[in-house]
Amino acid sequence: MRIIDVSFPLEEGMPAFPGDPPVRIDKERSMGRGDPYDLSLLSIGSHAGTHVDPPSHFIPGGAGVDRLDLSVLNGPCRVVQVDARAEVVRREDIARVPTGATRVLFHTGNSERWATTGRFFSDFAALDADAARTLVERGVRLVGIDSLSVERDRTGAFPVHHVLLGAGVLILEGLRLAGAPEGDYELRCLPLRIVSGDGGPCRAILIEP
Repeated sequence: MRIIDVSFPLEEGMPAFPGDPPVRIDKERSMGRGDPYDLSLLSIGSHAGTHVDPPSHFIPGGAGVDRLDLSVLNGPCRVVQVDARAEVVRREDIARVPTGATRVLFHTGNSERWATTGRFFSDFAALDADAARTLVERGVRLVGIDSLSVERDRTGAFPVHHVLLGAGVLILEGLRLAGAPEGDYELRCLPLRIVSGDGGPCRAILIEP
Protein backbone atom coordinates (compact mmCIF):
# COMPACT_ATOMS: atom_id res chain seq x y z
CA MET A 1 0.00 0.00 0.00
CA ARG A 2 1.36 3.41 -0.97
CA ILE A 3 0.05 6.59 0.62
CA ILE A 4 0.34 9.81 -1.40
CA ASP A 5 0.00 13.04 0.55
CA VAL A 6 -1.76 15.49 -1.77
CA SER A 7 -1.99 18.35 0.74
CA PHE A 8 -0.29 21.73 0.83
CA PRO A 9 2.14 22.18 3.74
CA LEU A 10 0.86 25.02 5.93
CA GLU A 11 3.65 27.54 6.42
CA GLU A 12 4.25 31.25 6.42
CA GLY A 13 4.73 32.67 2.93
CA MET A 14 2.80 29.85 1.25
CA PRO A 15 0.64 30.68 -1.79
CA ALA A 16 -2.78 32.14 -1.00
CA PHE A 17 -5.68 33.13 -3.19
CA PRO A 18 -5.60 36.94 -3.73
CA GLY A 19 -7.50 38.67 -0.95
CA ASP A 20 -7.34 35.72 1.45
CA PRO A 21 -5.52 36.22 4.76
CA PRO A 22 -1.94 34.95 4.85
CA VAL A 23 -0.86 32.09 7.08
CA ARG A 24 0.95 33.18 10.23
CA ILE A 25 2.66 30.92 12.77
CA ASP A 26 3.89 32.69 15.90
CA LYS A 27 5.87 30.97 18.66
CA GLU A 28 4.07 31.67 21.92
CA ARG A 29 6.27 29.34 23.93
CA SER A 30 9.74 28.19 22.94
CA MET A 31 12.18 25.82 24.60
CA GLY A 32 14.89 27.78 22.81
CA ARG A 33 13.84 30.83 24.83
CA GLY A 34 13.78 28.91 28.10
CA ASP A 35 10.13 27.79 28.15
CA PRO A 36 9.44 24.20 29.22
CA TYR A 37 7.69 23.39 25.90
CA ASP A 38 6.99 24.68 22.39
CA LEU A 39 3.56 26.11 21.55
CA SER A 40 2.50 28.13 18.52
CA LEU A 41 -0.35 30.48 17.66
CA LEU A 42 -1.78 29.73 14.21
CA SER A 43 -3.56 32.33 12.11
CA ILE A 44 -5.03 30.91 8.89
CA GLY A 45 -7.95 31.63 6.62
CA SER A 46 -10.71 29.06 6.35
CA HIS A 47 -9.63 28.40 2.75
CA ALA A 48 -5.89 28.15 3.31
CA GLY A 49 -3.98 25.52 1.38
CA THR A 50 -5.82 22.25 0.85
CA HIS A 51 -9.41 22.77 1.97
CA VAL A 52 -13.04 21.77 1.54
CA ASP A 53 -15.72 24.17 0.32
CA PRO A 54 -19.06 23.31 1.98
CA PRO A 55 -22.40 24.61 0.63
CA SER A 56 -22.40 27.50 3.15
CA HIS A 57 -19.43 29.04 1.30
CA PHE A 58 -21.84 30.33 -1.38
CA ILE A 59 -25.33 29.03 -0.62
CA PRO A 60 -27.35 30.95 2.03
CA GLY A 61 -28.47 28.49 4.69
CA GLY A 62 -26.24 25.76 3.29
CA ALA A 63 -24.47 23.25 5.49
CA GLY A 64 -21.28 24.36 7.20
CA VAL A 65 -18.14 22.25 7.21
CA ASP A 66 -19.05 20.74 10.61
CA ARG A 67 -22.28 19.30 9.18
CA LEU A 68 -20.83 17.55 6.13
CA ASP A 69 -21.33 13.85 5.48
CA LEU A 70 -17.79 12.53 5.94
CA SER A 71 -18.61 9.48 3.83
CA VAL A 72 -18.64 11.79 0.80
CA LEU A 73 -15.11 12.92 1.60
CA ASN A 74 -13.74 9.41 2.06
CA GLY A 75 -13.87 6.49 -0.35
CA PRO A 76 -13.00 5.44 -3.90
CA CYS A 77 -12.06 8.27 -6.22
CA ARG A 78 -10.82 8.78 -9.74
CA VAL A 79 -7.93 11.06 -10.64
CA VAL A 80 -8.42 12.42 -14.16
CA GLN A 81 -5.35 13.77 -15.94
CA VAL A 82 -6.04 16.89 -17.98
CA ASP A 83 -3.71 18.15 -20.71
CA ALA A 84 -1.00 20.09 -18.86
CA ARG A 85 -1.30 22.93 -21.38
CA ALA A 86 -5.05 23.40 -20.80
CA GLU A 87 -6.25 26.38 -18.77
CA VAL A 88 -9.84 25.13 -18.68
CA VAL A 89 -11.32 21.77 -17.69
CA ARG A 90 -14.17 21.37 -20.19
CA ARG A 91 -17.13 19.10 -20.80
CA GLU A 92 -14.95 16.97 -23.08
CA ASP A 93 -12.65 16.16 -20.16
CA ILE A 94 -15.64 14.91 -18.14
CA ALA A 95 -16.24 12.26 -20.79
CA ARG A 96 -13.19 10.42 -19.39
CA VAL A 97 -14.73 10.16 -15.93
CA PRO A 98 -15.88 6.53 -15.49
CA THR A 99 -19.62 5.96 -15.24
CA GLY A 100 -20.66 5.73 -11.62
CA ALA A 101 -17.68 7.64 -10.23
CA THR A 102 -18.78 9.78 -7.29
CA ARG A 103 -15.46 11.41 -6.37
CA VAL A 104 -13.35 13.00 -9.10
CA LEU A 105 -10.03 14.83 -8.72
CA PHE A 106 -8.63 16.78 -11.68
CA HIS A 107 -4.86 16.65 -12.15
CA THR A 108 -3.97 19.60 -14.36
CA GLY A 109 -0.73 21.38 -15.17
CA ASN A 110 -1.18 23.25 -11.88
CA SER A 111 0.31 20.37 -9.89
CA GLU A 112 3.61 20.38 -11.72
CA ARG A 113 3.78 24.17 -11.36
CA TRP A 114 3.21 23.93 -7.60
CA ALA A 115 6.15 21.53 -7.46
CA THR A 116 8.48 24.22 -8.80
CA THR A 117 7.08 27.47 -7.40
CA GLY A 118 6.03 28.78 -4.02
CA ARG A 119 4.02 31.65 -5.46
CA PHE A 120 0.41 32.04 -6.57
CA PHE A 121 -0.14 32.12 -10.35
CA SER A 122 -3.28 33.71 -11.79
CA ASP A 123 -3.42 31.66 -15.01
CA PHE A 124 -4.26 28.42 -13.18
CA ALA A 125 -6.37 25.73 -14.81
CA ALA A 126 -9.96 25.52 -13.55
CA LEU A 127 -13.40 24.17 -14.43
CA ASP A 128 -15.92 25.97 -16.59
CA ALA A 129 -19.65 26.01 -15.84
CA ASP A 130 -20.51 23.43 -18.52
CA ALA A 131 -18.09 20.96 -16.99
CA ALA A 132 -19.59 21.60 -13.55
CA ARG A 133 -23.14 21.00 -14.82
CA THR A 134 -22.03 17.79 -16.52
CA LEU A 135 -20.50 16.50 -13.29
CA VAL A 136 -23.76 17.22 -11.44
CA GLU A 137 -25.76 15.44 -14.13
CA ARG A 138 -23.50 12.39 -13.80
CA GLY A 139 -24.09 12.13 -10.07
CA VAL A 140 -20.62 13.13 -8.90
CA ARG A 141 -20.71 14.13 -5.21
CA LEU A 142 -17.18 15.49 -4.72
CA VAL A 143 -15.02 17.46 -7.15
CA GLY A 144 -11.37 18.13 -6.39
CA ILE A 145 -8.78 20.16 -8.28
CA ASP A 146 -5.14 21.18 -7.91
CA SER A 147 -5.84 24.92 -7.82
CA LEU A 148 -6.75 27.20 -4.92
CA SER A 149 -10.12 27.81 -6.57
CA VAL A 150 -12.21 25.50 -8.71
CA GLU A 151 -12.92 28.37 -11.11
CA ARG A 152 -11.41 31.47 -12.67
CA ASP A 153 -14.20 34.02 -12.70
CA ARG A 154 -13.62 37.72 -13.16
CA THR A 155 -17.31 38.69 -13.14
CA GLY A 156 -17.94 38.01 -9.46
CA ALA A 157 -20.80 35.62 -10.30
CA PHE A 158 -18.86 32.43 -9.46
CA PRO A 159 -21.05 30.12 -11.58
CA VAL A 160 -18.99 26.95 -10.98
CA HIS A 161 -19.24 27.24 -7.21
CA HIS A 162 -22.97 27.93 -7.43
CA VAL A 163 -23.61 24.99 -9.77
CA LEU A 164 -21.68 22.50 -7.65
CA LEU A 165 -22.49 23.68 -4.13
CA GLY A 166 -26.10 24.42 -5.09
CA ALA A 167 -26.45 20.75 -6.04
CA GLY A 168 -24.83 19.60 -2.79
CA VAL A 169 -21.56 18.65 -4.50
CA LEU A 170 -18.57 19.21 -2.20
CA ILE A 171 -15.46 20.94 -3.54
CA LEU A 172 -11.91 20.01 -2.57
CA GLU A 173 -9.42 22.70 -3.57
CA GLY A 174 -5.68 23.20 -3.21
CA LEU A 175 -4.60 19.65 -4.04
CA ARG A 176 -1.06 18.78 -5.09
CA LEU A 177 -1.32 15.84 -7.46
CA ALA A 178 2.12 15.73 -9.09
CA GLY A 179 2.67 12.29 -7.54
CA ALA A 180 -0.75 10.95 -8.50
CA PRO A 181 -1.16 10.00 -12.18
CA GLU A 182 -4.55 9.20 -13.63
CA GLY A 183 -6.17 6.19 -12.03
CA ASP A 184 -8.26 4.85 -9.19
CA TYR A 185 -7.44 5.56 -5.54
CA GLU A 186 -8.97 5.68 -2.09
CA LEU A 187 -9.40 9.25 -0.87
CA ARG A 188 -9.06 10.13 2.80
CA CYS A 189 -9.99 13.71 3.65
CA LEU A 190 -10.98 15.16 7.02
CA PRO A 191 -11.58 18.92 7.24
CA LEU A 192 -11.30 20.72 10.55
CA ARG A 193 -14.58 20.59 12.46
CA ILE A 194 -15.22 24.34 12.47
CA VAL A 195 -18.72 25.11 13.74
CA SER A 196 -20.72 26.70 10.89
CA GLY A 197 -17.44 26.90 8.99
CA ASP A 198 -17.54 28.25 5.43
CA GLY A 199 -14.39 26.30 4.65
CA GLY A 200 -12.31 23.55 6.19
CA PRO A 201 -8.52 23.24 5.89
CA CYS A 202 -7.74 19.55 5.71
CA ARG A 203 -5.14 16.83 5.29
CA ALA A 204 -5.94 14.84 2.17
CA ILE A 205 -4.23 11.62 1.10
CA LEU A 206 -4.65 9.11 -1.69
CA ILE A 207 -4.12 5.39 -1.16
CA GLU A 208 -3.16 3.30 -4.14
CA PRO A 209 -5.21 0.12 -4.51
